[in-house]
Amino acid sequence: MKKSICLLISWILGALYSIYVVSYFFGNMFSQSDPAVILGAGIATALVMPHMILTVLATIFNILGWAMSKRGFALTGAILYAVAIIAMPIYFFGVIVQMVLSFVGFAKLKKHQLKRSD
Repeated sequence: MKKSICLLISWILGALYSIYVVSYFFGNMFSQSDPAVILGAGIATALVMPHMILTVLATIFNILGWAMSKRGFALTGAILYAVAIIAMPIYFFGVIVQMVLSFVGFAKLKKHQLKRSD
């Protein structure tokens, strides 16, 4: 069974971005000693939390879609990336490539599944 290259690239980029964004926000929150800075970092982390959660979930669904070659998982990952952009539009650059690759991978999985059923 041939795996989707688009989904592979998408989940690798998604995993790297997920690790970056989570470590950046939580690292800033715990590396400070001034209470005001800690409070500000906590508020910033709370504001970005939906984007982080959606991105991590999208990456998990991308991995499942790639590993199992299932269209539903690939589509769910692509949609979650799109919702992550809506949740925090200023960080669109972190997930736009993954979203596009996930939709392309989803479309290509359809072609592969049709060929296998013949």
